[in-house]
Amino acid sequence: MQDRPKLTARQQQIFDLVRNAIESTGAPPTRAEIAAELGFKSANAAEEHLQALARKGMLELVGGTSRGIRLKSDQLDAVNRARQFSLPLPALAQLTLPLIGRVAAGAPILAQEHVEQTYTVEPGLFSRRPDYLLKVKGMSMRDIGILDGDLLAVQSASEARNGQIVVARVGEEVTVKRFKRSPDGIQLLPENPDFQPIVIDENSESFSIEGLAVGLIRGQGFN
Repeated sequence: MQDRPKLTARQQQIFDLVRNAIESTGAPPTRAEIAAELGFKSANAAEEHLQALARKGMLELVGGTSRGIRLKSDQLDAVNRARQFSLPLPALAQLTLPLIGRVAAGAPILAQEHVEQTYTVEPGLFSRRPDYLLKVKGMSMRDIGILDGDLLAVQSASEARNGQIVVARVGEEVTVKRFKRSPDGIQLLPENPDFQPIVIDENSESFSIEGLAVGLIRGQGFN
């Protein structure tokens, strides 16, 4: 295995910020958010450090998107390895997760008829322990790298904080969006300008949060 690249203190600070944002919200920060968090005068300063991290192989930058920052898979493994070995032995066991395909209206998302197959995966791939994998349909979350056909790792939950990526049931559909609650109500925000936010009446019985995104696997990685 190659040695981890040597980072400057500032590069390590930004790498940790990116990693922590992905763990807590399921998505990386924008350049502007990094600049604000670290007191830079402009987003350009954040971009320079991100470019240096990319050259060192710590992350990948995706052009044309505000949140186009990805931790590389080997770095995710390295980040999680120490945490794995500090956990009790049972936590090192592989997870067997059901893959959920199309969800029937009104039926529990984990109903047996929704399970297409099961996958065995390493727990260290995810920021928190998932309960199932959901096959992503459509490109509404394209700009944070959640693409059609990807497998979204989801932890079952009925509540969410602002900014988290959620799996929500809206009427007869199950959708993946960024959650935002304001005095005006709830919005489910896409990460693609071609799509409009979904505005929710908080009293609506046709809306519920089904889970929180805790990781992502490229669908074609499993054959």
